[in-house]
Amino acid sequence: MKRRAPVVSCGILLGAGMGGFVDGIVLHQLLQWHNMLSSVVPPTDLVSMKLNMLWDGVFHSLTWLTTAAGLWRLWITVQRPDVLLSGSALLAGMLIGWGLFNAVEGTVDHQILGLHHVHPGSGQLAWDLAFIGSGLMFCFAGWLMLRASRPA
Repeated sequence: MKRRAPVVSCGILLGAGMGGFVDGIVLHQLLQWHNMLSSVVPPTDLVSMKLNMLWDGVFHSLTWLTTAAGLWRLWITVQRPDVLLSGSALLAGMLIGWGLFNAVEGTVDHQILGLHHVHPGSGQLAWDLAFIGSGLMFCFAGWLMLRASRPA
């Protein structure tokens, strides 16, 4: 019997990487709501902004490496005869990966370490909890998709 797990693991890496890119590009750069260290080093002058940009770059490098690892793993996986190639399994894995990114990054960076918040200021806890909640919903949606597309 062919296995879906390798395709799902590719999706998890790709989803985590893409989730990181959406966070970094949309929240950090386009909306400029926060930078990687904005709660620790508020970007109030050129030096602190440069430090925050440096750490945003480190963050983007890690998301790029995660995405590249997912693509490399996918390349290897599609060549294996024991793997059931399934677009729905890949998409489900991507939802789970994106969800894991939001839930883990939101819990660790926003709540535990306090490095930054989704939207600092009044109501920042609500924004942070919504970010974590979106991650949990993505994970649940991916899990449901996996269950629904289980091979007979």
